[in-house]
Amino acid sequence: MVTAITEGIKVSVEVTYQAEFSSPHQHHYVFTYKVTIENHGTSTIQLLKRKWEISDAGETQKVVEGDGVVGQQPILEPGGKHQYISGCNLRSGMGKMKGYYYMERLIDGKMLSVMIPEFQLIADIFAN
Repeated sequence: MVTAITEGIKVSVEVTYQAEFSSPHQHHYVFTYKVTIENHGTSTIQLLKRKWEISDAGETQKVVEGDGVVGQQPILEPGGKHQYISGCNLRSGMGKMKGYYYMERLIDGKMLSVMIPEFQLIADIFAN
């Protein structure tokens, strides 16, 4: 698990290689990642957008942007937590992801760029 804290917002990511959904002989590797977002600040925030940078050892870097996370734009009160699970496919079986959540502090409308820490995507067949 990797963790980063930006302006009182803690983001933790845990990765799982999904061997049963992967086909290494067809260059198809599936990963899921569980993200936990915790508001350790004193103000209520809302996650509005996300930006991911996905690097695949066998491909060029890809950027994915969009509203919210898995169809939601969660609001986190101070002390609040939001978790979700999403996934990523790679062609090489090894890569990494990192990014940002763009959040709004609801009391004054201030926009925050909250770092998603870089994490490795490594298929079990490459791990030692």
